[in-house]
Amino acid sequence: MRTIFDICSPGRIGVSLPGLDVPAHEGLPENLNREGDGGAGLPRASEGQVMRHFINLGSMNYHLDKGMYPLGSCTMKYNPKLHENLARMEGLAGIHPLCPDSHVQGTLELMHHLGELLCEITGFQGVSLQPAAGAQGEFCGIMLIKSYHESRNEPHRNEVLMPDSAHGTNPATSTLADCVVVGVESNEQGLVDPEDLRRKAGPNTAAFMLTNPNTLGLFESHIGELTSIVHEAGGLNYMDGANMNALLGIARPGDMGFDVCHLNLHKTFSTPHGGGGPGSGPVACNGKLADFLPEPVVVREEDGSFSLKRSRDSFGRLLAFHGHIGVLYRAYAYIMSLGAEGLREVSEAALINANYLKARLSGHFDNPFDHGPCMHEFVLSGDRQAKLGVKTLDIAKRLLDYGIHAPTVYFPLIVHEALMIEPTETEGLEELDRFVEAMISIAKEAEEKPHLVTDAPVNTPVLRLDEVKAVKDLCLVEPAAEEGDPE
Repeated sequence: MRTIFDICSPGRIGVSLPGLDVPAHEGLPENLNREGDGGAGLPRASEGQVMRHFINLGSMNYHLDKGMYPLGSCTMKYNPKLHENLARMEGLAGIHPLCPDSHVQGTLELMHHLGELLCEITGFQGVSLQPAAGAQGEFCGIMLIKSYHESRNEPHRNEVLMPDSAHGTNPATSTLADCVVVGVESNEQGLVDPEDLRRKAGPNTAAFMLTNPNTLGLFESHIGELTSIVHEAGGLNYMDGANMNALLGIARPGDMGFDVCHLNLHKTFSTPHGGGGPGSGPVACNGKLADFLPEPVVVREEDGSFSLKRSRDSFGRLLAFHGHIGVLYRAYAYIMSLGAEGLREVSEAALINANYLKARLSGHFDNPFDHGPCMHEFVLSGDRQAKLGVKTLDIAKRLLDYGIHAPTVYFPLIVHEALMIEPTETEGLEELDRFVEAMISIAKEAEEKPHLVTDAPVNTPVLRLDEVKAVKDLCLVEPAAEEGDPE
């Protein structure tokens, strides 16, 4: 790939500055002298060349403004530009996190109201907006549960039960919180086996950690029985809220018997994400856990003002400040612009889109858990194509040639050659059909001309990489130019 320096020429500049009208300063260090470059390493290119260079780079990258991201469990929806503009308002984006409470009453009121809205959406009574990502929200939730058991003189409760279809962050979070992970089996319908959960719940159970809908895109239809089993054993129930996009305005975790859950605001509530951020993972909980929430929390004083308060029983804090405020702004704008009816419509549209794709693709790919309608996502298997020498990874690479981002692959682990697909509610019929046609075309290629798939991608800026070598021999910087190379 050409760099900006590949198009440089001596004497070419991108800007003309006025002549010097103040006394020149003598003794400027040579390495900072830009005359003739002077070792500063600045590109010698015109403004037009620089502009075209970066526009071309941007066009090489895939993003939501180009097309859909059918990433299962990631909820990569279109993010309204209205909310971007609101989050950039000077009075919001420009405040300093060390401002006294009296100077940021507007933002504190917004945070307080957002917390109330998230409690209403989830069916809980307490909330912390502090966690900076979903994984940190998980950690916060487990710490709340540990604090609760310790307050009851039951520190021995250190086992976290979770199904074999769990997100990878769930066991990682539990281990980080110094808990023991206990796996629970799924039944042939892809749901948690109640009897296996009953066998494994006991005096050492701290929590049952479950995503609902689960990672197969299936709603745990016997959720009341599952949460009751854990409560009877003295444990608490934690819901991973990664799939909350399927439940808005339809079902609430608090009503299902859960005690705590985290929400991915950057997924469900509209913030552009991917590539490391930004994220936000608020945690909502019932009344018996609220006193342990991380400090500080926003409270309304008797005079109607808002302030940040610390709780004596809090397990501590997770961030230096109070959360990823820009993500909170966007989530608040998203909820307020849609309202209760609009949020429910979001989930209903997501469910319809996912079931439409599932119905159209099931005849071309295996579906090991096809026991009725799915929720907002579903999981296919590439086993049929793998028998022809075309793996799921090949299918994902070939989709790039069709100008479409690949779905999540090889997850969940209980589905062999998994293709996990989530269209979200923001994709229209035309884009859904474009994805379907590409997938069907690739399935036919796997049967008739498999080399077209196994050699893919062939029309992207970078062709197929040696991923094993990339992991073992990571190179994060451009190699230094050899002597004699063109400037």
